[in-house]
Amino acid sequence: TSSTFRARTDTFFLVMASSAFETAEESVFQDVLEILTSTSSAIEQICKDSCGLGDLDPCLLLVAECFRCLRNACVECAKNQHVLSLGFISTSVHLIKLLDGIQTKEELLLTALRCSLQFLGNVAAGNGDSQNSIWKCAFPDLFLTCLAYNDEKIVTYCCMVLFTCLNSERVRELLYPGNLTVALHILRVYKQHLESEWSFLIVTEHLLKCPELVKALYTKLSNQERVTLLELLMVKINDKNSVTSEEVDVFVQHAEFLAGCFQENCGAVLKLTAAADAENEEALVTIRLLDVLCEMTSNNNQLEHLQAFPGLLETAIDTLRLTHLAGKQAVNVFTATHAVTGQEEISHPAVGFKSHLIRLIGNLCYKNKENQDKVYELDGISLILDNCSIDDNNPFVSQWAVFAIRNVTEQNERNQALIAQMEQRGLADSSALQSMGLEIQQRDDKFILQTPVCFLYTWLNQLMKKGPS
Repeated sequence: TSSTFRARTDTFFLVMASSAFETAEESVFQDVLEILTSTSSAIEQICKDSCGLGDLDPCLLLVAECFRCLRNACVECAKNQHVLSLGFISTSVHLIKLLDGIQTKEELLLTALRCSLQFLGNVAAGNGDSQNSIWKCAFPDLFLTCLAYNDEKIVTYCCMVLFTCLNSERVRELLYPGNLTVALHILRVYKQHLESEWSFLIVTEHLLKCPELVKALYTKLSNQERVTLLELLMVKINDKNSVTSEEVDVFVQHAEFLAGCFQENCGAVLKLTAAADAENEEALVTIRLLDVLCEMTSNNNQLEHLQAFPGLLETAIDTLRLTHLAGKQAVNVFTATHAVTGQEEISHPAVGFKSHLIRLIGNLCYKNKENQDKVYELDGISLILDNCSIDDNNPFVSQWAVFAIRNVTEQNERNQALIAQMEQRGLADSSALQSMGLEIQQRDDKFILQTPVCFLYTWLNQLMKKGPS
């Protein structure tokens, strides 16, 4: 390095070291741009001449220090962000690609890459021009490279840059051929590094807001990755304040898509009857789909659409019937059991599955006469009553059965009369009904099904103490 070059470098670092970022002249930043450009050329020449990689060390150190100072200069300083968006971004992206091609993973190289990505993240924060420039220069190649890097910090900083640059239009660009891989990488980053806040935010604040992207992603994911996506969707659903009025239609589309997926794959859960298949990944997806549908049908915005979704109620009843029959034919996770003591826990993934099926049936029948009648026609009432006993494999199953029977019979005299007739003919055990908190009362020539308030209060009190299953 010439003495003039060294003097200009020293001047730059002196200004930056003084923390006088906001008062720095534009000429100072132009000097560092020349430094980065010259260093980039030097690195290219060294690699071209196949010189010893040790000769790269001074260059890598210089690049890292330049980006470290530029990164700091952008923090909450719109003036510097504007200056540094001109020419610096394209040079930075070029340098990152150049450094990635160097066949070494020494700490100096990693530091240079980390600082360069931090600079891009800071220069883009709240600055639309910088975001546009980064997107134009870096998408999708740079993101694909850095998201797959074998360095957690580089991956994290890349996620920060991507999150900062994304908006609704750019999210839709992920649907283009070849670009979907970026979204796939993000989900895999989250799965591998659960502490990665940036990948979590990208999925929940951007990707989940595009139903078409979610559908495209779902078809490309492995079963394990589908479970991860569904768990992130569950987080979003449970955060009632995070779903804005503008996103209501988005989640309706999610609900209908996932209902279709559940209908297609619900039979996979029967594979869990074999002990060897306790971790069957396809079955785990079915379980998570049911969990999400239960939560979605607890929301009025999605409930109405799912109540009208063709075949969903029938699928839930058929699946309940098949799992209940499987539990009776052999001893497995769907068999009602009381063997667990208060100090033991069942960790099988299918625990609670029948409870959630009954919950879904109850939700779909809420103030919906058509679905109430479907349950009658499919002999679903007797099926629900047959699953009302305490079952350690299905916590709160009797309470969800009460809830479902209440919704199935509300203002539906035919369904109420059916239960009363079952009790009279001995098809429904009166003691079992009483254990559920249900009472049959005769008024004139009609039988009335009632749920005592005290029983519901006791159940709600249990839920508040233990939380729902």
